[in-house]
Amino acid sequence: MSRGTDGLFLSQRKYTLDILSETGLLGAKLATSPIDQHHRLALDSSQYRQHIGRLIYLTITRPELCYSVPVLDQFMQSPRVSHWEAALRVLRYLRGHPGQGIVLCKDSALQLISYCDSDWASCPLSLRSLTGYFIVEPPKLAAE
Repeated sequence: MSRGTDGLFLSQRKYTLDILSETGLLGAKLATSPIDQHHRLALDSSQYRQHIGRLIYLTITRPELCYSVPVLDQFMQSPRVSHWEAALRVLRYLRGHPGQGIVLCKDSALQLISYCDSDWASCPLSLRSLTGYFIVEPPKLAAE
């Protein structure tokens, strides 16, 4: 956390770099997004669970991970190689943006806007509907 004249900046940079260091991905090729747009993950174990657990903790200050990490979390009980490869993509994405975080402006009214989307029968395994949401603080408008 750092405090500035505009407010607080919350970041987990050190935690992110620790994860990348432990997995040996500090020098890995960068990924432009946390997960492939058209992923099709179907149903090695303790290492996968450990890294996904750490990524879940990162979602507190990294809202862009709030889709990809829960998708990977679905396979904690019996992950496959494809799941591990998708988790490595998230880590390569984090390598390019280790210090990204959330800014809490001191003069903000803290009004939140919520967006929701659902996709009927889009889960390739269960054919269940998937729903996602995202909550943001609206941008501050410049005084005219």
